[in-house]
Amino acid sequence: MKSWGMFVGGQYRPAASGKDFPVINPKNGSTIAKVAHGEQADVDAAIAVAQQASSTWAAYSGARRGDIMHKAAEILESRLPELASLEVDQIGRPINEMRAQLARLPEWFRYFGALARTQEGTVPPFDGHFLNYTRRVPLGVVGLITPWNHPLLILTKKVAPALAAGNAMVIKPSELAPITPMLLGEIMAEAGVPDGVFNVVTGFGAGAGAALSQHKGISKIDVTGGTETGKVIASMAGKNLTQVSAELGGKAAVVLFPDVDVQQGVAAALFASFIASGQTCVQGARLLVHESIHDQVVAEIVRRTAQIRIGDPLEKTTQMGPLVSARQRDLVEKYVAIGQAEGAHLAAGGQRPQGAPFEAGFYYEPTVFTHVKPHMRIAQEEIFGPVMCVIPFKTEAEAVEIVNDVDFGLAASVWTKDVARAHRVAQAIQAGIIWINDHHRIDASSPWGGFKMSGLGRENGIVAYQAYTQIQNIIVNLSSEPFDWYADDGQEKRYS
Repeated sequence: MKSWGMFVGGQYRPAASGKDFPVINPKNGSTIAKVAHGEQADVDAAIAVAQQASSTWAAYSGARRGDIMHKAAEILESRLPELASLEVDQIGRPINEMRAQLARLPEWFRYFGALARTQEGTVPPFDGHFLNYTRRVPLGVVGLITPWNHPLLILTKKVAPALAAGNAMVIKPSELAPITPMLLGEIMAEAGVPDGVFNVVTGFGAGAGAALSQHKGISKIDVTGGTETGKVIASMAGKNLTQVSAELGGKAAVVLFPDVDVQQGVAAALFASFIASGQTCVQGARLLVHESIHDQVVAEIVRRTAQIRIGDPLEKTTQMGPLVSARQRDLVEKYVAIGQAEGAHLAAGGQRPQGAPFEAGFYYEPTVFTHVKPHMRIAQEEIFGPVMCVIPFKTEAEAVEIVNDVDFGLAASVWTKDVARAHRVAQAIQAGIIWINDHHRIDASSPWGGFKMSGLGRENGIVAYQAYTQIQNIIVNLSSEPFDWYADDGQEKRYS
């Protein structure tokens, strides 16, 4: 069993307390590693290191930062097999899913490396003999707090724009999946990122996470997690007027209109609901089906759900692995019981799989509820597990009303062959990400974030790069005429 220090200043170091904590493999409950248990003192030390390195990285030209980020993309590609295997051991996601997801990560470093090279200032109009221009400068040291469900993907979505903009950073990854974020530090160092620019403090939310969130040396906190956690972090950061970006909870809907092919609609719903065992913020947790095809869709959903292969996530034939922890499985079980108590019909799943190799791991069957009413808790609250709620609708207006009648507004997908209806419904949905005839697609250039209680700000795209900068406005007087406000020369003077 390997013991890991936290990655600070380009090297691994133990926690100031000397304490560590175990990282558990969810497929069998075994301990795969021990990791340094960082707390306040460790966060303070990491921020001090980042502050020292910040000016060095900020002084690099955009072209130089871009070259380093492209080099990082190449190194990352070469280490993908190792990283994918470690991600599986940490979170239990099937290896085929993990390889497909991680294969996309180099795109973020290439895209934001290109932005670092090409971003331009502006020259706003200014009356009189003046040159007025703006430039974007780094924020300084930023804090990144990341979850366990997509350890490297979500971290990359934050690291790439932060680096491109010239910031140093201190990262607090989830205690459930802290190893691969530190390995990303090795990749950054090999690519040429100066020591101290990329730092990882491993620990728990109440310790390291809270210390990072309320530290006066942090210019911005970027967090992905649950909505309640996001509220607490934003409250802490607000005391220092620290900027906050937050990608939080969701309760995404998949809307199937009557002109959709039933088989295609079922395949879409299964992918949206059960990829990553439902442990994703944009999980298609609510399946809205037009009443004319409802029974057909439900019958096929139930049949196909029963065929999903649950097993060892390292086996290529496995389609669904375990949930990330016993706690997460317990939460899913709690909501399944709530759904049944509310009167929803348990049409598929709803239990732990029996027999080997499931006894020691945190497995749970993909679960489908029918006869779900929009007001039920299982249709309103984020479960973060493989639970699908099927809700029928009659009209387009009713579908939109149901989709919008939740506290969240992260994502939704609309399935129809009617082009006008597709755009009409998409624009009526109160969510930050809408897919038409697809679900769960992402690109480094495409803004990602939510409405309502799903968060603040956006990841990806130019907007994410800009959010890691601040604007400096420089006004140059080009006139050679003397100016003396207090001279008694009888001349009318310009005040501003």
